[in-house]
Amino acid sequence: MGLTAVTLREIERIFEILDRLGISREAVVIPLRPVHPGGVRRLPNGKLEIQVESETPLEDWLDELERLLKAAAAVS
Repeated sequence: MGLTAVTLREIERIFEILDRLGISREAVVIPLRPVHPGGVRRLPNGKLEIQVESETPLEDWLDELERLLKAAAAVS
């Protein structure tokens, strides 16, 4: 069974990536309900919404998240 809720553990791992990429934590929204497929999208207010993947193990998905964040940040 996959991830059923985004907890502080997952958020802290995401913050590590944001910090490494120089993306402000204030510039993102992380819903607490994971979805499949997970992803990153820009909201109308300019913030990035990080939808955590529910089926792929978090450790495996974090590399994909970093790639998605780099792509989304390059567009801004």
